[in-house]
Amino acid sequence: MSYATAALATYANMLGTLDHLVAKAEGHEKGEALLQSRLAEDMFPLHTQIRFTIDQVATALNRLGNAGFAADDSDITSLADARARIAAARDVVANTDTATWPASGDTVEFTLPNGMAFAMQAHEYCRDWATPQVYFHLMAAYAILRAEGLAIGKADYLGYMMKYLKQPAG
Repeated sequence: MSYATAALATYANMLGTLDHLVAKAEGHEKGEALLQSRLAEDMFPLHTQIRFTIDQVATALNRLGNAGFAADDSDITSLADARARIAAARDVVANTDTATWPASGDTVEFTLPNGMAFAMQAHEYCRDWATPQVYFHLMAAYAILRAEGLAIGKADYLGYMMKYLKQPAG
């Protein structure tokens, strides 16, 4: 399996998890107020963690697959807005052609807003930068929702695993 195929499958799973979590949040008593919740004062609120999860996927698809996936830097204003953005990202992931991605050993270079610059092979960028960024912001969103009392657990985070579930023997 190519690094591109693996990355796209991972991004599809994680965006599915994010959508599932936001869908469950829609039924929470705090409703839209959850979007302002945060784990600590110096951390971003839920609406930003959701946006950053999507943006990290967009950035990876743009750097590696020239997807032309425009990041939406505006604040997420409702849980419905969050789900619509997640759905759009899932659609881009599903329609990304791995043939447009650079070879595994090709160099990917990028500079962060703070001026730190990196150069690594494409598969290293996926493994060591892009995918951990997606997981970090997804986990922050999960933790915020859990801290706010949403009834979620590991099965909600790893729900995509149910497609592999074996039926109990006889």
